[in-house]
Amino acid sequence: MPTIYLETIIKADIKICFDLSRSIDLHQISTAKTKERAIDGVTAGLVNTGDFVTWEAIHFGIKQQLSSKISQVEPYIHFRDEQLKGAFKYFIHDHYFKEENGVVTMIDNFEFSSPYGFIGKLFDKLILTNYMKSFLIERNQVIKEFAETDKWKKVLDS
Repeated sequence: MPTIYLETIIKADIKICFDLSRSIDLHQISTAKTKERAIDGVTAGLVNTGDFVTWEAIHFGIKQQLSSKISQVEPYIHFRDEQLKGAFKYFIHDHYFKEENGVVTMIDNFEFSSPYGFIGKLFDKLILTNYMKSFLIERNQVIKEFAETDKWKKVLDS
């Protein structure tokens, strides 16, 4: 099963970074390229333990839906989302946050697998891992941009 590990350095308060990462509104901003939008479950604001979201987006030219649940939240340190239903055979996305001297290290650990046996494994290796890595990097850059400027105020009610 492929795993994508990313570290993003953000010069901002850990609470802002954590909340931006859980924000449905920011997620939709950061994924505008794939026209991702929340259509069921929590469709605005912040997700918390036990919440689910159904996303609709266009990936590889195909409109898709994916439902995930937030299975763990440890404020300002970690949260996990897991696929309930969708194109993946399986995915778990752990988000970790560490702050030192006003600098946050945001860590993504994204484990996934495609269905369809050998063909799915080949697709993961040749296409999907790079696609998902680019997708997450782009999303993290938007989180960083909002956290390091006053833009975060547009999506978080603080």
